[in-house]
Amino acid sequence: MNKIDFSPSHLLCDLSALLRRTGRMFGSVALTGDANALLYSAKSFAAAMLAYYIALSIGLEKPSWAIITVYIVSQTSVGASLSRSVYRLAGTIVGAGATVLIVPTFVNTPIFCSVVLTGWITFCLYLSLLERTPRAYAFVLAGYTASLIGFPAVFHPGEIFDTAIVRVQEIGIGIFCAALIHRYVLPKRISGLFNSKIAQTLNSARQMLADTLAGSANEAADNLKLALALQFLQGLSHHIPYDFAFSAPVRHARKALHDKLARLLIVSGELHDRLLMVTALPADIQTLLEAVQSWLAGEERAKRKITGQALAERSATLTKRLAPAEALTFETALQMNLVRHLHEAITLLLQCERLADALTHAKPAQLPAEDKPAKGYVFHRDSLSAVRTALGAFVIILSGCLIWIDSAWPDGATAVSILGVCCTLFGSFDTPAPHIVKYMVGSAWGVMISLLYSFALLPLVTEFPLLVAVLAPAYLLAGSLQARPATTFMAMGITLTLPILCELGAHYSGDFAVAVNTAIALFAATGFAVVSMSLLQTVQADAAIERLLRACRRDVRRSVKGVFKPDETHWTNLMIDRTALLLPRLQRSGHSAEQTLNQMLHALRIGLSVMHLRRFQAQKDSQKAHDIGELLSLLVRDTAPSALRQRIQAMIGLTSLQPHEPSRQFIDCLVDLHCALREPYTERADD
Repeated sequence: MNKIDFSPSHLLCDLSALLRRTGRMFGSVALTGDANALLYSAKSFAAAMLAYYIALSIGLEKPSWAIITVYIVSQTSVGASLSRSVYRLAGTIVGAGATVLIVPTFVNTPIFCSVVLTGWITFCLYLSLLERTPRAYAFVLAGYTASLIGFPAVFHPGEIFDTAIVRVQEIGIGIFCAALIHRYVLPKRISGLFNSKIAQTLNSARQMLADTLAGSANEAADNLKLALALQFLQGLSHHIPYDFAFSAPVRHARKALHDKLARLLIVSGELHDRLLMVTALPADIQTLLEAVQSWLAGEERAKRKITGQALAERSATLTKRLAPAEALTFETALQMNLVRHLHEAITLLLQCERLADALTHAKPAQLPAEDKPAKGYVFHRDSLSAVRTALGAFVIILSGCLIWIDSAWPDGATAVSILGVCCTLFGSFDTPAPHIVKYMVGSAWGVMISLLYSFALLPLVTEFPLLVAVLAPAYLLAGSLQARPATTFMAMGITLTLPILCELGAHYSGDFAVAVNTAIALFAATGFAVVSMSLLQTVQADAAIERLLRACRRDVRRSVKGVFKPDETHWTNLMIDRTALLLPRLQRSGHSAEQTLNQMLHALRIGLSVMHLRRFQAQKDSQKAHDIGELLSLLVRDTAPSALRQRIQAMIGLTSLQPHEPSRQFIDCLVDLHCALREPYTERADD
């Protein structure tokens, strides 16, 4: 039986051999198309071999877990890799601790022990679904670590503590090596991608506003598609503290930038609506609109800032000139509202560009002062949907446990542990089955490669550098595929299957029967996961869209009743997130994208208008409070939109007799609600 030599003198040989082979791989025709993916692959493989070497050196039982950990936590940027490493370590420790408490406690009742373990796994899945940030990965790890450690120990509880300790050590080594290599070897900063995405988003916002003012045929609801860009920015922003790229804390600035971009999307929609409603624009407003369009098309950044400030002052002056009239007609009020929104759009765009400049150059001292705390991204959390998914996973895993225990299948514990991993890793997808199928395809390739290695190549390996050279082709190819979103899950099937089936350790221990039985357990578990998750955890796109729309209508109704009282920024950011959740599902649904987005925009605008009116209702003007109360009561009783608009026009006529500024602001709120009610506003009594 051959023994691998992993003495310290061979480490440098290993690394030099790796670099030579990596250099030759760069010349491969199949991989030169994506240099970033190949660099990621080379760094991940170097980290995996370093982790494997350390685990072998200290005599850990299953050093292959250090390799697996490297490929699980590695990401294409420093910040994402480090944050994922932290969450995996935290989740592993919590999951291992929970398993050590659960298994010995129910040692004499395997079925009940399986029920408790399954309950813990699905509880962690529930928490991960509610979290919806990269921190959710810690809950996922707490769940599937218990699955990997706990189920194999149900009938062997005496070894659970040692197994948990060793597993934490193996994973900790993998995390350390992945963080070390990705942090210090040709690090790719996530801040660069973040700044690039900010620039793209600002350009899109400028183009959106220019199209709106030009009377583009696109509906205002189409502007909400920028919600996906804001969601992507939020995902990147979460990893920035781990990137070590900014010299000072800028978390507040990132939140403020999101708030203003989200508000700019809404203001653009309001402008689109006002331009359709105004029958004839006065010459001064038309001239201002043309000047703003010319400014938006400008290319010189320094000049654009100066011109933008001049346009903001010009729009503010025009608003004041429209306001002093003793009695406003509805048409004049509409024009005044248009100019106010135009002024707000210019101001927001200038503030966004200043925030972006300060963030890009990491100069918080240049950040504009804010008159109120920034809210930042607000996540939609659906506890009932999370409960449904968790209960489905509970039934699936427990069914697997009962089949395993009843049949006394020797490799059943392995199958059930893999089943638990599938439920936790893929439970966040509406349709998990296609992703598991990709993983199965990768696992099939992994099994074939593992058998080739185990019984043809590894018996000839006697030194660690030679082992690195032998493993390099498969891992470098799989790693480059893992860096590409389209093939990530397939590549994971290879990178995670290979070290387990090859039983990489200090000694060669190839056993064909063990490898085949493990492969059978793997495919049985993933196949069962595909079928059962298709039945119990698949969420149809149409159903998910309807659920989101019902949540919006419910919140609007609660806001009208005064039960739900978020501030305007919180409501806007929440609706932006809901739109980002809705947009990808529209591609898989039978819903009209335009109609659905208009419903979302309609609910958003109604909610904002109600919140603005509530603020005026809280003032000391008893007559105004009474009028607002009657208007809201009509709204909650599903009064016809035409009748509501007539009531609003009457209120505008009475309020316009009071020429002071608070009355003009109240008229603006009434105009906003009047315009929002142009869309059919219907509520279900059971919402």
